[in-house]
Amino acid sequence: MALTGRTALLAALGSLPVGIVAPSWTGMLAVNAPLSLAILCDYALAAPVRSLQFTRSGDTTVRLGDQAEVQLSVVNPSRRRLRAHLRDAWPPSSWLPGTEHTSSRHELTVPPGERRRLSTVLRPTRRGDRKAEQITVRSYGPLGLAARQGNHRVPWTVRVLPPFTSRKHLPSRLARLRELDGRTSLLTRGEGTEFDSLRAYVPGDDVRSIDWRATARQSAVAVRTWRPERDRHVLVVLDTGRTSAGRVGDVPRLDAAMDATLLLTALAARAGDRVDLLAYSRRVRARVQSRAGGEVLAAVVDALTPLEPELVETDARGLVAAALAHAPRRSLIVLLTSLDAAPVEEGLLPVLPQLTQRHTVLLAAVSDPQVAAMAGARGTVDAIYEAAAGAEAEAQRRRTADQLKSYGVVVVDAPPDALAPALADAYLALKAAGRL
Repeated sequence: MALTGRTALLAALGSLPVGIVAPSWTGMLAVNAPLSLAILCDYALAAPVRSLQFTRSGDTTVRLGDQAEVQLSVVNPSRRRLRAHLRDAWPPSSWLPGTEHTSSRHELTVPPGERRRLSTVLRPTRRGDRKAEQITVRSYGPLGLAARQGNHRVPWTVRVLPPFTSRKHLPSRLARLRELDGRTSLLTRGEGTEFDSLRAYVPGDDVRSIDWRATARQSAVAVRTWRPERDRHVLVVLDTGRTSAGRVGDVPRLDAAMDATLLLTALAARAGDRVDLLAYSRRVRARVQSRAGGEVLAAVVDALTPLEPELVETDARGLVAAALAHAPRRSLIVLLTSLDAAPVEEGLLPVLPQLTQRHTVLLAAVSDPQVAAMAGARGTVDAIYEAAAGAEAEAQRRRTADQLKSYGVVVVDAPPDALAPALADAYLALKAAGRL
């Protein structure tokens, strides 16, 4: 039996000893029999908690930063009116800081045999699956002097997806893609590999392009025109090792890389390219195989959602082997990793030729704008020391990028909010140059 605020007040006034528990009923009866009888009656008249029936409905997915609403239906099958306080518990990361108390606690009254619906609003602060924990119900008697309390478990999962903030850049990149496709078709008409259309022969056309069957059906000579092959292969390799856990501002490097991955996936799928995803640290942690363009983005989002960095050094040799196994023919391999000197020089560079001799490789990394701010600091002795450290860090990063470029790797190095559009621009540039 739970003592309510009224019981505690009466205890403070001397009618009841504070902290009374079940074995103290004898002493309580001796102190104040009428009040004890009232508490017992109030407890007996409180609606039972164990017989309550619960069902859930509502949102099952939400983007990070948005809110989800989950409904909880409560059925009171007993013959007593339910007057209760209810707590719908979820993991702490399901709420903004300081809002858990107001969002998860409810007061409700349910007449006998009726149903009421409560709504719990979640605003998660982390990606991944958020699972409902136990429901705690405290059922009060008519006088509010005593209450019954019990717990129920009603499973429900809300999957918190990556926010995909870079989708605002997609329309402008799609416009550039359409412009690029039009210009490429014009420049390579008659030299591509995928059939486009028939047109009338003009002097200077390659006679090998004449379509004799079409010519036989009409009075003019018809030639076939071609367009560049659209079914290119793009493999995105996401490094989920130790370096991806580093935070740049308030954003982990892995989250910025995920955002860039989503923009590139959406753009490449609209370009007609096949997109695969591979997440790796010391093992394959997520994989998405090629599928129809309209479905690949959803599959990539679902694969990225539960991923968190692993605090281990990435196995570069295993990563390259996994990438080669997933890219049996010439592909664009987009490697989202760090530009830190030690992991690149000791891990990636020795095995990089295995990728570059067969594939086009694009490496994208998240830079820290705070380093650039340090490099430009002046005015005090401490600021000058910071400037020296920042300048050295930038120089080392440039040397690492130059080493990668010497192997033919295209390097994109940008802060978190600029990485996604910069990677999309690099992809478009490769298409314009005919390297994809």
